Amino acid sequence: MAGTPTPVRGAVRQSGPVVPRGPVRPLPPVPPPHPGPTRVIFSAPGGPGSTSQVALTIDDGYDPVTVARYVEFARLSGVPITFSPNGTYQRIWDQHATALRPLIEAGQVQIGNHTYTHRDMLRLPDAAIRADIERNEEWIERTFGITSRPWFRPPFGRHNARTDEVAGQLGYTRILMWEGSFGDSRLLTPTVLMQQARQWLTGGRIVLGHANHPTVTHLYGQLLALIHQRGLHPVTLDTMFGTSRATG
Repeated sequence: MAGTPTPVRGAVRQSGPVVPRGPVRPLPPVPPPHPGPTRVIFSAPGGPGSTSQVALTIDDGYDPVTVARYVEFARLSGVPITFSPNGTYQRIWDQHATALRPLIEAGQVQIGNHTYTHRDMLRLPDAAIRADIERNEEWIERTFGITSRPWFRPPFGRHNARTDEVAGQLGYTRILMWEGSFGDSRLLTPTVLMQQARQWLTGGRIVLGHANHPTVTHLYGQLLALIHQRGLHPVTLDTMFGTSRATG
């Protein structure tokens, strides 16, 4: 699959990209971590409705077809996306590193940390949490040439003050939650997924999706139409919050 492009079902080329790609520049050196207090982030700084910006955040990635089609969708559409993959699925993601790196360099694609193994952190001791986050960061740096700091999304959205402190000690000072979801951590019908999208795909939101089931890959055209109809501007988390891969 690595050398054979996978057609993107439901995707459409736009007369103009949703958000213009930035110039491709060499990636900056990976900065050291900057430990600090954490902030739990659910939506844009002003909250839902405060801006036309929307952050599409796509997690996990255990289905090879869905990952391949998401990467191709990003490449063809120019839509900014923040992927938070788990390194335990690296055999799938590594196949797309060459395609993703130019999008990362252009600032269209961002990579966040979602742990290596996707275990419930509330059930883990501090040392295990630290190791899981650091192992994923090492894989992200090696594969994509960029740091995932300061953005950390806890698996299942389960976290507390203890787990946040561990993440903050590693430089993950933004705990990434969401204010809307496609609901596709489980298999959905196209009708249900689009109902979720129409409910939650509005300005000022961080919207959660997953690269786990292929339903969404047949709906890219409908999702793009909804984005244009509502005058939305997809952005990465760095753009929405002014964070930077150069400083971590």
